[in-house]
Amino acid sequence: MITKNMNIGDILKECPEAADIMGKYGLHCIGCRISTVESLEDGCRGHGLRDEEIDNMVKEINDIAQEGK
Repeated sequence: MITKNMNIGDILKECPEAADIMGKYGLHCIGCRISTVESLEDGCRGHGLRDEEIDNMVKEINDIAQEGK
């Protein structure tokens, strides 16, 4: 289960497809060195996303991660 408190790099390791979803929301974190230490929520806030957008992103990532299992 992916949470907004998880490190972005760990999320991408667990669910590489999350990169496409993050990109859709304006987070292009794949090559960013901060992604290895920053939580998804912190990254989202840094890019101006609201709580609802963050929650929707996490849901989409979890939905796609479940499909892969």
